[in-house]
Amino acid sequence: MAADVTDVTGVADAAGLTGVSGVPVDGPTALASEYFQSYSVIGLLALIGVLFVAVAFGAGRLLRPVVPTPEKLLTYECGVDPVGEGWAHTQVRYYVYAFLYVIFAVDSIFLFPWATVFAAPGYGATTLVEMFIFLGFLAVGLLYAWKKGVLAWA
Repeated sequence: MAADVTDVTGVADAAGLTGVSGVPVDGPTALASEYFQSYSVIGLLALIGVLFVAVAFGAGRLLRPVVPTPEKLLTYECGVDPVGEGWAHTQVRYYVYAFLYVIFAVDSIFLFPWATVFAAPGYGATTLVEMFIFLGFLAVGLLYAWKKGVLAWA
């Protein structure tokens, strides 16, 4: 009987399915162990990164000179002494232009993978139709912005 147990353990060792104590481990448990081991490496690297940043900030705080003067405590505005309140109104249209730029910049990034798939054999007509649908959505959004008067600079 003891020889049979040794044979099973030997087969499990050969398959790489033994635990730390040499006790045979089933396949799914071994796979789960390997799966979580890879995440533990990622977690360890993240912890080392956080510690590195914390030590750098702590060393900077301990080693820097602290000599507050009234000039250092003033708000800096391009080399000019601040005048008036600290509150300023900003036009919303600047944000709208920036938002429209980001939308079209990101959408133009999607054109490059499309061009590579379009060049692949067998995908020409399908990807062409999909891209025209995509560009149609962009055109509708641009027409909507134009119709609302967002693009008119006043």
